[in-house]
Amino acid sequence: MGLHWGTESLRSLMPESMWERIRSIQVDPSTPTAPTDAIQMLNGKSGEKMTSVPANNFYRLRRRKLRELLSEGLDIRFGQQIANIHYSDDGKHATAHFANGPSIQASLIVGTDGARSTVRNLLLGPQGAIRTLPYCASFIQARYTAEQARFLRSFHPLFLASINPAGFFSFFGLHDVPDPDKPETWTFFFYISWHSPIEEQEATKDWTNAQRLQQAKEFSKHFVDPWKSAYSWLSDDQEVWYMSLTDFDPGAEGHRWDTYDGRVTLAGDAAHAMTYQRGQGLNHSITDAGKLVASIKEFCNGKKSRVDAIDEYEKEMIERAGGEVRMSTTNTEMVHHWEKVLKSPIMTSGMTKVGNVRK
Repeated sequence: MGLHWGTESLRSLMPESMWERIRSIQVDPSTPTAPTDAIQMLNGKSGEKMTSVPANNFYRLRRRKLRELLSEGLDIRFGQQIANIHYSDDGKHATAHFANGPSIQASLIVGTDGARSTVRNLLLGPQGAIRTLPYCASFIQARYTAEQARFLRSFHPLFLASINPAGFFSFFGLHDVPDPDKPETWTFFFYISWHSPIEEQEATKDWTNAQRLQQAKEFSKHFVDPWKSAYSWLSDDQEVWYMSLTDFDPGAEGHRWDTYDGRVTLAGDAAHAMTYQRGQGLNHSITDAGKLVASIKEFCNGKKSRVDAIDEYEKEMIERAGGEVRMSTTNTEMVHHWEKVLKSPIMTSGMTKVGNVRK
């Protein structure tokens, strides 16, 4: 995952001793994060550079390692499935009831359970459903021979992106470098996304892994290296992760949930699921955490009532992240449409926070 403008919020949530270990959870701990860098955006068909997207202090973090680092010292109870929430008549507490575990009473319940959030569905009912977009992607993580790995990494030490006139968007980068001196141990991460009508998604929903791999290899024939070789060198049993692109806009009509006097709220993908071609999801989620912590401190310290503190958090979050959901979806539509791509947000504004994008 890419962390850039959200770095300050993450650092504020961690003790300094933990922040000092941030390099250890990067995809390549041996490569320091550059203070000034850029993602090269290529024409996937010709290899020509279309633009450079500024990526200063751009941390490429491994999700699993980030989760492990942040979970240190926390009481995390894995595997419990929330079934419903009960709110006390005195307005003081909310109780989370689990299908397979004891209930937990709290002053505040925060739903951070991902894009297909159960908590969001409990709050909004059918209105809380994720929206499926007419775009899909197939993701791959793969290792190669030492010679092949060195060749693939020669295009950029960490990341590349491309837009293809045939209607594809793609990313290519490193996922894990356990030993910088052994290229055969490096894992690469890459995907191709494309416009896929809902009818097509339904018709192909039961495709096998072999069919998905063949589809991805066919798409890759439209690309120059490193994509062309990366796909052609894959084994016939290579695993593929296929998924539809989705979004949830907390600012859309009918999407405003009741906080029950500040006793329940949402954050992260549960509050604002967004597409990823602009690389904003982690930054908004981490910012949610920082803002929410500040709000919780205010009502714990008696400076504000709980309902006012949570309302203030939600107002800022919905405006900021809801705006990004809309911009990211617009960007996804445009980067898969060659005639519109030069006017897409990723080309005109890069990965700038939505509130700082010039109108």
